[in-house]
Amino acid sequence: MKRSQIASAVTLLCVCQVISSAHAQNTTATAAVSAEAQQSVIVTGTRASNRTQFDTLAPVDVFTREEIGAVESSDLNDVLAQLVPSYVVQRLPMADGQVFVRPATLRGLSPDQTLVLVNGRRFHRSALLGARGAQAPDLAQIPTSAIKRIEVLRDGASAQYGSDAIAGVINIILDDSLGGEISAQHGQYSEGDGKANELRARYGFMLGENARVTLFAEASQSDPTSRTRQRPDAIAFQAAHPQLTVPNPVQRWGQPELESQRAGFNANWDLGGDTVAYSYGLFAHSDGTSDFNWRNPDTSTSVYKLSTVFPGWDVRSIFPLGFSPQYTNKQNDLQLLAGLRGQFNDAFGWDVSASYGRNAIDYGLHNSINASLGPNSPTSFKLGRLTQEEKLVNANFTYEWKVAGLSQPVNVAFGAEYRNESYAVKAGDPASYAVGPGASVGLDANANGAPGFSAIQAGKWDQDSYAAYADIEVPLSKQVSIGAALRYEDFAEFGNTVNGKLSGRFEVTPDFALRGSYSTGFRAPTPGQLNTNSTSQGLDTKTLLVFTTGRLANKDPLAVALGAQPLQPEKSKNLSLGLTWKSRMGLSGSVDAYRIRLSDRFSTSASFAVPAGMPNPLRYTSVTYFTNDFDTTTKGIDVVGNYLSRLGAGKLNLTLAYNHNETKIDGGKSSIATNESQRVVFEERLPRQKATFSAAYDQGVWNALARLRYYGAWTDSSGNATGDIFQRFGAMRFLDLAASVKLGEKQSLRFGIDNVLNKYPDEALFQASRGLIYSRNAPYDTDGRNLYLEYTVKF
Repeated sequence: MKRSQIASAVTLLCVCQVISSAHAQNTTATAAVSAEAQQSVIVTGTRASNRTQFDTLAPVDVFTREEIGAVESSDLNDVLAQLVPSYVVQRLPMADGQVFVRPATLRGLSPDQTLVLVNGRRFHRSALLGARGAQAPDLAQIPTSAIKRIEVLRDGASAQYGSDAIAGVINIILDDSLGGEISAQHGQYSEGDGKANELRARYGFMLGENARVTLFAEASQSDPTSRTRQRPDAIAFQAAHPQLTVPNPVQRWGQPELESQRAGFNANWDLGGDTVAYSYGLFAHSDGTSDFNWRNPDTSTSVYKLSTVFPGWDVRSIFPLGFSPQYTNKQNDLQLLAGLRGQFNDAFGWDVSASYGRNAIDYGLHNSINASLGPNSPTSFKLGRLTQEEKLVNANFTYEWKVAGLSQPVNVAFGAEYRNESYAVKAGDPASYAVGPGASVGLDANANGAPGFSAIQAGKWDQDSYAAYADIEVPLSKQVSIGAALRYEDFAEFGNTVNGKLSGRFEVTPDFALRGSYSTGFRAPTPGQLNTNSTSQGLDTKTLLVFTTGRLANKDPLAVALGAQPLQPEKSKNLSLGLTWKSRMGLSGSVDAYRIRLSDRFSTSASFAVPAGMPNPLRYTSVTYFTNDFDTTTKGIDVVGNYLSRLGAGKLNLTLAYNHNETKIDGGKSSIATNESQRVVFEERLPRQKATFSAAYDQGVWNALARLRYYGAWTDSSGNATGDIFQRFGAMRFLDLAASVKLGEKQSLRFGIDNVLNKYPDEALFQASRGLIYSRNAPYDTDGRNLYLEYTVKF
């Protein structure tokens, strides 16, 4: 570990100690508060029934309903980004589907290297394949009002849960409380845009004497934001054509226009004896629109071009001011689970369940044209549909084995799982991918801005996998516990894999313990990554010309001819060492250092020109294919401190969380490993340091919250088709304030300001030619101060 990391950890510990000393006089009252927090039982990272956050063998963060509700956003990605220091989510305006399914990373790793569970069961992936082919769950589909708590395991757990659990595990526990609550919220940025309205409802009730049901629903609507200047070429176009009135700006950089509805239920039914039936369902629909780059009539010669193929036809007759295509995303998401659990006897428990998950995304494009079709081209296109489906059946068993000489039973767990994962691509309108007669004279083919999925790309593919696992936790003494896990999985596409985990904990005193773990892990390639082709368009920031790239499945004949090899699982080796503590003065926390070595990481290859003589029906400028042949090492440290105390007539809660994380490329043959520009982007695209400090104070009917967020420096690039321009962005600090007041026994009002000081990052100079002011790849919101008001009534 570097000296800077150690120094940062020591500094934070000293801060916590000063806070503790300053309030030592409140020891008695604090101890009761602290004890309650430390003894809450967790269910993530262990299959024992009595583990708490303090005595678990691996670091687990627990966030309560109140902490989740204290974050303004209803997008669970934003909530986690504010609560978990090593969790980063980006906005990515004008990044096709990633505008709506935003990539989020834990410990700087790929979005699909974090496993997401709901009530302890795997949550399905999104249908979107994002940057470098990552296919991760879309947490925005889960209603925040339905959540009881979130447990974040910061450790590799593939030996316990299977594929994807390399960076860690996020387990979302749904609310099962009785009673009802309705809340309405309105928010707006101080720039005057981005108005957002949300209505949330939750109601829990008994159905008869033995069944408990909780229902929840949310509806939200948000207007777009724009942090944009007029493009220089649009200014020149206006000057050259004074008779026209060119929109200012001609395109918008910011958050999309978005409407969404989410609903669901969480239920359990006591069947008598020791048997309980349980089920949950989550349903979501969203509809959004985002701008694309403006097409300049004077310079977009491949669109605005007169030709003998279409005599007398001119795109200026349709779009005399140029056009900015409007990209639409309609998404439907479903997750259903049902199961039974019970006891054979007091020591032997069982749990069987089955689940079904589905995510479908319909893409569209408006205010555009397929110039190669000439006057026969529509101006709106259905681009096609992507669908991800997952079916899962598992059986889990736990046994408390009483061994002579041990003060506590040995916890033994074992089980089996079957999973079927399928991916489907439905073709768009023929005009969205057609290469019309005008292509022979240089007119752009495909829907301009986002080509549709062609009939050649359409299809459905699936993959079966089978797994068996065993997990044991042994309390050797009151001070020493050890754990071991082993998991075998067999995948239809590439064969089997075996992963293991060893962990241990040594309790130095009842309030201070050391812990550590070593594990191997993996992430299996998905059917979507194995089988699909896609087409995308980009804009060179130097020439302002559109380029078209194709991403090929590595089974595609052209990809094979260019050197593609069958995809294999990504593999990891995780090492974690840490300490955790609690005290009667209300101070608790942990420090954990980690190293994650990843091999055969998944990405796209270097770009290739299509060889002469090879078919190129979609007129690709260049092509890539998926590959997994570069290796990385990620090192970091997590520091978490919490202080609970009585202060005056109220209760004070101070929380400090810090993460230092850096990833280095160790080698490989892909473009990321061999291209210096790609290497810089990969290693420095995210802040290496991120921290949050919050102070909450409750007194009577009032509650106040202050949160300081810190993001370290990071590097961005232009993303041109050839060559890159880099810019280093400095550290950012944001201050958020909120307060709530109870208006009687059942009602409350909450108001707050995110980014109180209206901070903006440095301007992205290399993007100025497109009218963008702040980097599209920023790891934080770049829209400025946001104000909101929320009214809640309980019943």
